[in-house]
Amino acid sequence: MQQPQQPLGLQALRDIVLVGGGHSHVGVLKRFAMKPEPGVRLTVICRDTHTPYSGMLPGYVAGHYTYDDVHIDLRRLAQYAGARFFSDEAIGIDHEAQTVLCRSRPPVPYDWMSINIGSTPRVNSVIGAGEHAVPVKPIHQFNDRWQRLLERIKKHPGQTRVAVVGGGAGGVELLLAMQYRLSNELSAQARDPNELHFSLFTRGTQILPTHNPRVRARFQATLKQRGVEVHTATDVVGVEAGQLQTADGNWHAADEIVWVTNAGGAAWLRDTRLALDDDGFIQVSDTLQSLSDPRIFAAGDIASQVDHPREKAGVFAVRQGRPLADNLRAAVIGRPLSPYRPQAKWLALISTGDRHAVASRGGLFLAGDWVWRWKDGIDRRFMARFTTRLNDLPPMQEGAMRAPRASRVALDEEESAQAISAIAMRCGGCGAKVGASVLSRALSTLQPVVRDEVLVGLHAPDDAAVVRIPQGKDVVHTVDFFRAFIDDPYVFGKVAANHALGDIFAMGAEAQTATAVATVPQGLEAKVEDTVYQMMRGAVEVLNEAGCALVGGHTGEGSELALGFAVNGLIDAGGASDSPTGKAILTKGGLRPGQVLVLTKPIGTGTLFAAHARLGARGRWIDAALASMCQSSRQGANCLREHGATACTDLTGFGLLGHLVEMTRPSEMDAELDLTALPLLEGAEETVAAGILSSLQPANVRLRRAIRDQAAWVDHPRYPLLFDPQTAGGLLASVPAERAEACLDALHALGYARAAIIGRVLEPGEGLEPIHLKG
Repeated sequence: MQQPQQPLGLQALRDIVLVGGGHSHVGVLKRFAMKPEPGVRLTVICRDTHTPYSGMLPGYVAGHYTYDDVHIDLRRLAQYAGARFFSDEAIGIDHEAQTVLCRSRPPVPYDWMSINIGSTPRVNSVIGAGEHAVPVKPIHQFNDRWQRLLERIKKHPGQTRVAVVGGGAGGVELLLAMQYRLSNELSAQARDPNELHFSLFTRGTQILPTHNPRVRARFQATLKQRGVEVHTATDVVGVEAGQLQTADGNWHAADEIVWVTNAGGAAWLRDTRLALDDDGFIQVSDTLQSLSDPRIFAAGDIASQVDHPREKAGVFAVRQGRPLADNLRAAVIGRPLSPYRPQAKWLALISTGDRHAVASRGGLFLAGDWVWRWKDGIDRRFMARFTTRLNDLPPMQEGAMRAPRASRVALDEEESAQAISAIAMRCGGCGAKVGASVLSRALSTLQPVVRDEVLVGLHAPDDAAVVRIPQGKDVVHTVDFFRAFIDDPYVFGKVAANHALGDIFAMGAEAQTATAVATVPQGLEAKVEDTVYQMMRGAVEVLNEAGCALVGGHTGEGSELALGFAVNGLIDAGGASDSPTGKAILTKGGLRPGQVLVLTKPIGTGTLFAAHARLGARGRWIDAALASMCQSSRQGANCLREHGATACTDLTGFGLLGHLVEMTRPSEMDAELDLTALPLLEGAEETVAAGILSSLQPANVRLRRAIRDQAAWVDHPRYPLLFDPQTAGGLLASVPAERAEACLDALHALGYARAAIIGRVLEPGEGLEPIHLKG
């Protein structure tokens, strides 16, 4: 999120990194959203943008709730809290460097860290379970597994046997929810629900062992009434395709096996210095700090509070959110931390699949449809605090991000001097360059690809790069530059590099070298250094993949993060349309009548990121848009050329219509666009319909005069997307009609899944408007 410009005293002095998106961390985000701490920056690292609320998961499985009813949009909640959201997975900790090691991005520095990643199934402790069972945990991945299981069962002919391993409340509740949902699914297919056969296996002598006898008796009767075979005191020791084996040596037939037992801590925690209990959970004190590293906190299922051990239950993760937030705040500003003592008894509301539930707390037992309505109300009120619906999050108070509150963060002498320097009036000219030592440290570990033509580059830095032009080649020059539109500098670097390379590929050239120009907000040297490193690491990864050598650049101070590249490419000398090498320059002016128009990527980035800035876009829409923007057009360009493309351009700021007009004018052709065929990013139609448009849209709309019979199309729901500015958009090319389908198949095979034929090239008509619409 691009925050409004704010006094330097409010910029990041300390980083709190939240690893995982569990119930405790959503509480932390909400607390910091309501009361920001000046000088403190939160960063969330989580592989899933939408995190499920475990209390409603059985209701979702049963079909009572939609996906969005039971999932919290972490990306949007983080943005609301002024936090950064990094879509990735933690795999380790470097305690000396104070960094979180991630699966697919550079390490993320922390001053304080909290871990809330839930538990992990130990399916590998039972032979074959990892290959043939469906684990419920980690619950943030359960939806995909459940959807696949649901489809398998719906397509399974005849009798289907489902086994659930785990006799606690989670296993029993999930079994009943699955049975209810699947029975309804089979009935909707005019099939007999009695084709389903469920069985429950537990090593314990009774089901729901932590609940009172009346609760157990009610569920035993419910399971019996619904025809569920219950195997108590039965340990599952092996799993194969279509069956499981118990400790007595017997095999039990099972087409689907769901694992709801034997969970522990994530395997990567064993390679850290964190003190763990026998099950691999992080041991924490009453302040929720690790016993072995007080800079690291933990909460939820992954934490084991040594002085107050409790059952793993969502209620504790929810309750820990507030004390965790308060202690993180206290730690970062140097105040005493407060102990947290979890309740000894807690209310459990356990559903029976249908809209009926049982209440359990100590010796309390209540049951009925009204208990389900009670549970439903509690759950919905909880979710309402972190709503996933468009524009429902309450707005920040007017001026909240601009309030010039002094930071309470304690700084050492060197940091204080740097902070004073950052607040002081900054110089212009070369006095605004980022310091040499900061820049040197940030760039020292980058490894740009090596090209033989680079005579002087970053391997031996000088005043300028020296690059040889290979014999028989012409040089293609381009430049692009823009400010950050997301809060992840690594991903921003990837998108910026990809965007700049698009012009080279659109011309049919290969990328050779690039120089970078960047502006970075001033601040503590360590924070500036990391921002430069993260951004340039992402950019260099993209450049290297394209075979493009980064040979130099310039980094200066500015109010906002921004990045651009001047890129040089190579193309065969004299590459006219009749070039004997067959590698003609692809210009915008090569449209020919009868050709079809192919677009390699979906459109909609402008409206989506305008909505993102207003908390009006779902996190998964932004995920999909970023994935599209990070996809290189290099292979797509080669594919288009191989299938006879004669004109090409990359879609960027002027939008689809603007760039198509740039093709029709020099070609002296008309073009027809089929609005129904346009590939759109998920959510783009919704945000446009909500009236959320890019700030560049009004300028682009002036080109509407290029549309024939324009007034007839203004009410079409996709009409505004013709003017939507794209960042790192796809390639728009004209391909011979007879080769178009083969071209499309090849593009899809290369990973351009949304590539589409969106129109055709027409002979010029008598009217002045070159663009015809249909659809």
